[in-house]
Amino acid sequence: MVKLIKEKKYRFEVPEGKKKERLDLFLTHAIENATRSKVQKLIDANLVIVNGAIAKANYQVKPSDIIEAVHPISPRPEDTEPEDIPLDIVYEDNYLIVINKPAGMVAHPAYANYTGTLVNALLHHTKKLSGLNEPGRPGIIHRLDKDTSGLLVVAKDDFTHAKIAEQFSKRTVDREYYAICWGKFKEQKGEIAFNIVRSKKDRKKFSISENEGRTALTLYEVLEEFEFTSYLKINLKTGRTHQIRVHFSGIGKPVFGDPTYGGRQVVYGSELPKIKARVQNLLEIMPRQALHAKTVGFYHPVEKKKMFFNSELPGDMKLLIKKLRIIEA
Repeated sequence: MVKLIKEKKYRFEVPEGKKKERLDLFLTHAIENATRSKVQKLIDANLVIVNGAIAKANYQVKPSDIIEAVHPISPRPEDTEPEDIPLDIVYEDNYLIVINKPAGMVAHPAYANYTGTLVNALLHHTKKLSGLNEPGRPGIIHRLDKDTSGLLVVAKDDFTHAKIAEQFSKRTVDREYYAICWGKFKEQKGEIAFNIVRSKKDRKKFSISENEGRTALTLYEVLEEFEFTSYLKINLKTGRTHQIRVHFSGIGKPVFGDPTYGGRQVVYGSELPKIKARVQNLLEIMPRQALHAKTVGFYHPVEKKKMFFNSELPGDMKLLIKKLRIIEA
């Protein structure tokens, strides 16, 4: 049985004489032990109400405003229920697990996703998971977006976790993603080196920038071209949130099917009704971003050897490529 998630409620009335201040800054100061990033997550989740209406982080609070916030309390590891969810385990030993995560599975419990996550499944599979993360995320070294499929490494003990996390930080982990993107590329191999910054219009999204944000480097190679899409092998040299999706969307070639970054719009060939109809059929095959973390390679800190793992493309991407080849023919 799933336990009820606890939450804490806050109510503030902005005092007279208070100078205008951003809502996220006001709540960061008003809520004990709050950080700005955590407050922004509450706002993004529509858990902050000002004068009875949902407000954005940049709302300027003013005297007499009534601000209400709900803060879900993250579950402790012992509060997260083990669930008998099948896992596609590519490799397992006494120190780590390599899992082929399906699209649609969230890595760990968070607001609105307290069940059905990879962590719920892992807790049912093993009692050995590292505890270096904040509560509720045992074993999770790195993450994949909910609707990105592919290989993910999980640690069973703190030493293994720390050593592999260090490899991710130093960018020595080999990671290859396969994707289908809109459009064709002038060069068969290339790189995208734009910085990535949080969107000013929507804090749940990111965008590219030439001078703001964090540096990000993505390498790509065209494996196959179709009428209005390309099949790519992608290598990450940095690990920013949504990096692949943001980079390719930023250069006008979004990942096919991506609902967040323009991948469900008919980007090319929209002037021909027949092509538009074909694209709509393809989008029905791919209800998510056509992105798969196909390979991962790292140095095993206990076995003291380089390890490399490969995974097959998931069924929806295989079918999409098959249909694209038929159209091309």
